[in-house]
Amino acid sequence: MDETKYISRVRIVRERGPVRKAYLPATPDPILFGTHDEVREHYGTAAGQYPEYATTLDYVVAAAAG
Repeated sequence: MDETKYISRVRIVRERGPVRKAYLPATPDPILFGTHDEVREHYGTAAGQYPEYATTLDYVVAAAAG
């Protein structure tokens, strides 16, 4: 097996409810994840209960489309 070429060093910290901070390589400030719209409704949180941020799914879709 080949030698490992890259290890992604990512740290996720849950703030409260669905709000999380992701610390990513080469990004000086954390990225905030949360819920919004239909995703918020799916998880049963009320509008305004938590700040609305892009979901992890939004980032996965953006990365795949990139």
